[in-house]
Amino acid sequence: MEQNIFFFIIFCIGGVIYVCLAIYIWFSKKAIGFWGNKKMFEVTDIRKYNHAMSKLYVVHGIVFIFLGLPLLTGAHKWIILSATGAVVETIVLMAVYSLV
Repeated sequence: MEQNIFFFIIFCIGGVIYVCLAIYIWFSKKAIGFWGNKKMFEVTDIRKYNHAMSKLYVVHGIVFIFLGLPLLTGAHKWIILSATGAVVETIVLMAVYSLV
């Protein structure tokens, strides 16, 4: 049970990092790039773009924390939900950014 709580705390730390990054993006004066190795496209309204990115990161962080909740049940069959959920959530994050 102690291991499950430890891994839940790891999920919470990951989610809080995303929320803190969202706060940084919200107040940033320059457009924040999503892809690390790709040239940033021209942004006309930087404030609106950064606010949209910030909202995307907040939702990602909160969902990431909720995906850690099955770890608290102690049942090993629910751990796969947390692991696959984190992967699927990240793929959805990339798809939403690319399509919207």
